[in-house]
Amino acid sequence: MFEAIAFYLFAFLTIAMFYITVTTSQALYALTALAAGMIFISAFFFILGADFLGAVQIVVYSGAVMALYAFGMMFFDTTREVKEKNGNKLLVIGLSTIAAVLVVLIFAAPIVGDNIKAFYPMVEGAGNTQEVGIVLFTKYLVPFEVAAVMLLVAMVSGIVLAGKKMDLSLTLMSDAEIKDMREELNKKVLS
Repeated sequence: MFEAIAFYLFAFLTIAMFYITVTTSQALYALTALAAGMIFISAFFFILGADFLGAVQIVVYSGAVMALYAFGMMFFDTTREVKEKNGNKLLVIGLSTIAAVLVVLIFAAPIVGDNIKAFYPMVEGAGNTQEVGIVLFTKYLVPFEVAAVMLLVAMVSGIVLAGKKMDLSLTLMSDAEIKDMREELNKKVLS
């Protein structure tokens, strides 16, 4: 019972964090929610009893998101206002359908998961690293690969977003120009 409650709680939190990542217009919020979502994913490994993979998820993937976070702060000009445009309605419908299917799969996973048995060979005299490798590439292959694909998507998204042209670059501006820009922004905020 505890595992089912923990599964649904972390599933909701993970989906909420990735929803914030996709829908927010602030780069700071998006990257923070992405890191939190990656940490919540590690909870699934801990629930499954794969403590090593949970720790690797936190250290490696969340660390990668933090690197993305640092690059995001370097490449994005967070002082300018973001103007969003409405996207393609077909894309919105497609993503909504995929989200609905994922919700159904999340609720069906505990039911189907009770019927799945993982058969993997145990090697006599194998060290801890070999045993982790055997279990990783047999019993926990799908969750590990899903996490890897999510990291790939995050990396490609970061590259695409960083490659977009910015209106102006703070690194190429003089101190006086930055000061003038801050004063203009303060006047807009106060008025």
